Amino acid sequence: MQAAQGKVTLVGAGPGDPELLTIKALKAIEAADVLLIDDLVNPEILALAPSTARVIQVGKRGGCESTPQEFIERLMIAEARAGQHVVRLKGGDPYLFGRGGEERAQLRAHGIAVEVVPGISSGLAAPATLGVPLTHRAWSQGAVFVTGHGKDAASEPNWAALAQSGLTLVVYMGVARCEAIQAGLLAGGAKPDTPVAVVQSATRAHQRQLLTTLGQLPAALRDSGLGSPSIIVIGDVVRCADDWQDLAELAPPPALEQPAVGHAASPGIRFFVTSRDAALTPASQGSDPVRGLTPTVAFRVAG
Repeated sequence: MQAAQGKVTLVGAGPGDPELLTIKALKAIEAADVLLIDDLVNPEILALAPSTARVIQVGKRGGCESTPQEFIERLMIAEARAGQHVVRLKGGDPYLFGRGGEERAQLRAHGIAVEVVPGISSGLAAPATLGVPLTHRAWSQGAVFVTGHGKDAASEPNWAALAQSGLTLVVYMGVARCEAIQAGLLAGGAKPDTPVAVVQSATRAHQRQLLTTLGQLPAALRDSGLGSPSIIVIGDVVRCADDWQDLAELAPPPALEQPAVGHAASPGIRFFVTSRDAALTPASQGSDPVRGLTPTVAFRVAG
């Protein structure tokens, strides 16, 4: 006797912190027969799945070698037709740069029942960890979520137009293309002193963040060592960040013979790099904990 057809649930696993899973996402994970997991899903979340569930890694990360999308879709269809409850677990939200729309369309085209469980996107969570709202009556009446890594040249965002919108920009997968993003925004009229925040591994225990300006973004990113996965937030709302006032008041840094990190700092670069949930100490031993900071790393994790 042929088994009853199963179903697929596209689940947003949130930005990383397991406590930010929705109740509906948790219930879907607990009821899964098969889980197809993206690279950005926190391994701690897998502990919530039944011990009998099969876990299949189908790594998807911008700019890296990934499991072919067609293979993932065929696998979901085959498992559902075999009577399994398939949970496609994605970092963030399935419908925000997660290809959830493509997967749902393919599943429906093959007669597979599919449900979508939204998740908290890192584009919302990352700025929140710094105290940054995406909208603010004084500075921004809206926000734009945009990828820095288009499918091809034709799908490249119109950075000049975005610069003229006056809206907060939340850029996914933008670290590797920060120079092109900066050039496009400046060409569109954005001011070099526009505040910028970069958050790597948002809400995870190893989260790191950077506060700088648009004019200094590429050099600050290079000197900070931050990489992917990161969210870049561009706009005046970044002034709400907990450490922004300290950065704004930071005096021009003195010349250093030996930078605080293992490479030469770019002259004149001023920014903060901090870590989440870590003991923070001034990077210099001066009596003033703000004006004595080095130009490369304003705080470092106490060892």
